[in-house]
Amino acid sequence: MADTTVFPARRIVTMDPSQPLVEAVAVRDGRILAAGSIEECASWGAHEIDRRFEDLVLVPGMIEAHAHSLEGAFALLPYVGWFDRHRLGGTARGIRSYDALIERIAELDQEMRNVGAGATDPLVVGGFDPIYFRDEERLTRLHLDEVGTDRPIFVFHASAHLATVNSAMLEAHSITRESTTVGVARDANGEPNGELQEIPAMSLASSALLRILQAMNDPASIEALGRICADQGITMLADLASAGLQRPDSQQLWRTTVDRPEFPARILQRHMAALPPGATDWSEAADAIVALAADDTDKLRTAGLKVLLDGSIQGFTAKMGWPGYYSGTDHGVWMTAPEQLLAMCRPFHERGINIHTHCNGDLTIDLWIDTVEQLVLERPWLDHRHTVQHCQLTTAAQYRRMAKLGMCANIFTNHIWYWGDQHHDITVGPERARRMEACRTAEREGVSFSMHSDANVTPLGHLHTMWCAVNRVTPSGRVLGPDERISAESALRAVTLGSAYQLHLDAEFGSIECGKAADFTVLGDDPLEVDPMAIKDIEVWGTVVAGRPHPGSDG
Repeated sequence: MADTTVFPARRIVTMDPSQPLVEAVAVRDGRILAAGSIEECASWGAHEIDRRFEDLVLVPGMIEAHAHSLEGAFALLPYVGWFDRHRLGGTARGIRSYDALIERIAELDQEMRNVGAGATDPLVVGGFDPIYFRDEERLTRLHLDEVGTDRPIFVFHASAHLATVNSAMLEAHSITRESTTVGVARDANGEPNGELQEIPAMSLASSALLRILQAMNDPASIEALGRICADQGITMLADLASAGLQRPDSQQLWRTTVDRPEFPARILQRHMAALPPGATDWSEAADAIVALAADDTDKLRTAGLKVLLDGSIQGFTAKMGWPGYYSGTDHGVWMTAPEQLLAMCRPFHERGINIHTHCNGDLTIDLWIDTVEQLVLERPWLDHRHTVQHCQLTTAAQYRRMAKLGMCANIFTNHIWYWGDQHHDITVGPERARRMEACRTAEREGVSFSMHSDANVTPLGHLHTMWCAVNRVTPSGRVLGPDERISAESALRAVTLGSAYQLHLDAEFGSIECGKAADFTVLGDDPLEVDPMAIKDIEVWGTVVAGRPHPGSDG
């Protein structure tokens, strides 16, 4: 058997400026041996030609630099979101009324009873967001009580920052008017109304979170995550809520499941900021990440640290500066105390650990930029690539500061489609909505950026994030900020080289050129050649990871 495989294709987009297009790529030992003509690729010696892609298009493997392993577990949980959503084995239809929501939950309750589940076993569903139901009052426990008052019900919102529960769930966990946890929403009489805002409040409903945690630690959910990656053309996914610091024992499951040739994606783990068991300071947490990285493999790697600063804009829990929210009630929450952020991040920066920080509201973006500036002043590190995650309301002035500090941006472009109209009409108003997810400003000001889905918050898949950045079209047909649109080439660069760069992996991934990993996304058409509005509809054959083809469900 030849140790070199040559893959010709109808078109190969390399993202290598020295040769943007080639007709074939040669692969040896999981790496790219050559890219060029078939003759050039064959000139390296004994080889076999694999023609399975000769009618398809290869682009560099698309890298999702901000998603969550919950996407795999989410595929196994009942879906009650507004939009139709791709699921393994089919499409789940959206829920467009409270009546339909209650009917669906009642069906699930009956299904649980039919299989012998206990009457008090919690029922957990996901994907709901009350902001779409403008003609309805906000969902409360009273709506969910229509299903019944014995089984605890937990409706996980699409943002993953909020949940709505029924009275049985409140009672099961003694969540009452005396509860002092921030984020327990209340009715006019001071009683909990069933909405739990942000992690501290949601954690009170521990039986539901345990059900979600069990799903996330089921090997089937990790396998589902891999299959979704292949279906959507993702060759590498960074999990930005990895639990290696809180639960180091969980790492063995990931190693066993992911570090196999047949697993169809590479997984990078960016661990949530937390003190490991028994630790008393952040230096110990930083040392723990260094230790985790020592066990990295080709398929499972440590990406660094994730810090959570605030909530979500559509959930009104993001920290907004003046003039605040356009309408609605400001429930902004600091998820990390501002005065503690520098001390928390310092030992990680000192050890050369890349830090990505969740920043939705503009106040958090200022805080994170200020913190990075101080870190660099204390310990110069010219290639830190610390990143603003989500980066939704970042101003041109903030981007200029980020560029001078060597920071990166990971921009949540899917918000333009999934919540663009709501941001325009409800949360931030027309002017600020037009400059949300400002890829063109980031590009103009010299900030290296990527784009993300934040799956499971929105569906995994970079053809959609690209489509949003290129077109900026909302469900109402509005073009939300036409001057912030970018070219298809810039969008493709963002989800390949841009993602690789902010992960400190651009020497290995992100383009098709000699010496890099043989990771490709296999498409039915070239996103740089089709009508921009058709980008999201391009067929995905699957992926190639380390030279091994992984067809998707339709490949």
